Amino acid sequence: MKLLVVEDAADLRALLVDLLQEEGHEVDAVADGIEGLYRAQNWDYDVIVLDGMLPGLDGFDVLAKLRRTRQTPVLMLTARDHTRDRVRGLDQGADDYLTKPFANEELLARIRSVARRGGLQSEKVLRIGEVEIDTGAMQVRAAGEKLDFTAREFALVELLARRRGEVVSRERIFDQLFEDESDEVDISNLLDVYIYKIRQKLGKDFIKTKRGTGYLVE
Repeated sequence: MKLLVVEDAADLRALLVDLLQEEGHEVDAVADGIEGLYRAQNWDYDVIVLDGMLPGLDGFDVLAKLRRTRQTPVLMLTARDHTRDRVRGLDQGADDYLTKPFANEELLARIRSVARRGGLQSEKVLRIGEVEIDTGAMQVRAAGEKLDFTAREFALVELLARRRGEVVSRERIFDQLFEDESDEVDISNLLDVYIYKIRQKLGKDFIKTKRGTGYLVE
């Protein structure tokens, strides 16, 4: 799974990242509510682990603003143990609530639980014309025929398909799919290669280029 951790305490943030990466998850981590909200609104995550007390914008406000546009599963993680705080978090759309200190095993179990509940509500098969994108099986079919896609080609197709009708900037694609590339790699040309390969498989009109802006799947 791809997870976002929003936690201002550096030691705990590092512990959470290590714990979740050891479980095989891809993890992004930020230290304040403003950056956390930006990430949560503009990236696709399976679960967000959100601290309630954050600089810039507290976790409850992050959650309230996020729920206006996104239903990403959220596990609130906070030192607040008052009933009113738990009720506030759940009323604003948290899927679960865990207070500090916590057992690592319980944290992992709760993340799995909210991910399953979120998975029931999220769109697993995306259909665009004759193209069918199965995000669970990581398979793409066109007119019923299964096509071969590399993992990164699939990730790019899924990113654009989930935002169909919206222009996705090259910068956002770089941040989500190419942030692990070496500085020596010409990422701009690499993205052009992936777009070209996908168009070969799905047709030149499947992904439209918006000059100077980004790419669009209608």
